[in-house]
Amino acid sequence: MTGATVGTTGAGRTGPDGVPLRDRIARLDTCALSDALDTLGLAGATTGIRPLWPVGEAVVGTVRTVRAGPRQHGQPAAHIAAAAVDSAGPGQVLVIANDGRLDVSCWGGILALAATRRGIGGVVIDGACRDIAESEELDFPVFGRAVVPVSARGRIVQLGMDERIEVAGVPVQTGDWVVADRNGVVFVPAAEAERVVGLAERIVRREEGMAEAVRSGQPVDQVMHDSKFPSVEE
Repeated sequence: MTGATVGTTGAGRTGPDGVPLRDRIARLDTCALSDALDTLGLAGATTGIRPLWPVGEAVVGTVRTVRAGPRQHGQPAAHIAAAAVDSAGPGQVLVIANDGRLDVSCWGGILALAATRRGIGGVVIDGACRDIAESEELDFPVFGRAVVPVSARGRIVQLGMDERIEVAGVPVQTGDWVVADRNGVVFVPAAEAERVVGLAERIVRREEGMAEAVRSGQPVDQVMHDSKFPSVEE
């Protein structure tokens, strides 16, 4: 995950070896984090959300939440995520909850341009976006469910910002960590980050040993037995 965009929340916290938490998270992929969350009985890994253009590097950062939904009146309204873009910055990732809706966009090219100018690391959408070619040209990472040409204008609006939302059934709030790569998107609750990251690091070390055992000729059915994987108690 070299070169990933890394968040600032929790940056001062360090592990036993003195490495800042943000750097430790940036060394992990979504698979290791998902396994750690599973083992700890925590929600965090999503399904159905993927990079909407071939993003080369993983996105890692702290979350700024936006909640979108159906227009409730006929009055003009601020555009979805515009205020979040204007107030976010480097190391932060916008996360837009639109209930997985696929028939209307809640992110587009002008927002991507503005987010790039603010140094925002990317956007994760539980729904659809449009103008994806513009985001790719800007090298701005977009993760979501679909690309459509249909505008949000007159259909959906922003209902909230910096509040608790759900993304693919996972509770997320501003300040949580997000990792998005070619495998998908995982959220790590800020309050559980140390515990999740520590276990994910152990999982990575164990899997590296397992891979070496396979290379040395050990049968994979023995190497990958359930007893070989880290547990919470270890």
